[in-house]
Amino acid sequence: MTHARSNVEFVRSTPLSRLLDQEVSPKRVTPLDAFKLARRKFLAGERLDVGKIASELGVGRATVFRWVGTRENLYGEICSSLLQKQLDNAISGARGHGLARTLDTIERLLHALAGAAPLRRFVAEDPEFALRVLTSRHSPVQHRSTLAIKELIDQAEAAGHMQPALPADELAYIVVRITEAFLYRDVLTGAEVDIEAAIQAIRILLTAAPRKRTKTRH
Repeated sequence: MTHARSNVEFVRSTPLSRLLDQEVSPKRVTPLDAFKLARRKFLAGERLDVGKIASELGVGRATVFRWVGTRENLYGEICSSLLQKQLDNAISGARGHGLARTLDTIERLLHALAGAAPLRRFVAEDPEFALRVLTSRHSPVQHRSTLAIKELIDQAEAAGHMQPALPADELAYIVVRITEAFLYRDVLTGAEVDIEAAIQAIRILLTAAPRKRTKTRH
């Protein structure tokens, strides 16, 4: 005896049908939703709790961890996005041309970061953890900061406005490390934050003449 099959079994699934089904089905929660929720909490001064984030999104805690990696990495992604926003603002407001514009961009960026309330609050509440997020080579923050500064240096060099003494990637890394040293100096050494000293050091670095190679005598 044969059993009647449901008509549903004969419906062919196609990319189009799946897309159309998504339009009428509830919106799926994505890693980007977790990031946006975490960023809102960070800006509001809340400590990030992956369990609470998962609960608010209606997904499992393990799912959110699979999406973001670790709590430290999630903080790093958020801080990176805030840094990029400040950098975009600095670039749009920078004055001058060539190297002068590059230095003005970096100076505007440092002043913005020094005055960023969410960032300063984050550092003040848990200095050890915050510095690990902001300055560790394993964090997205340092990596993306270095890439952003390298792009500024590359642009100035391509336009013929500067001749770096070192490769752009090395210069960018040093600039970022100088920034970290002076921007978080109050936590690292107890001294006051000194943006002007950072800018002076970066100016010396970026304006240094390339070292001439001496010819070897045979």
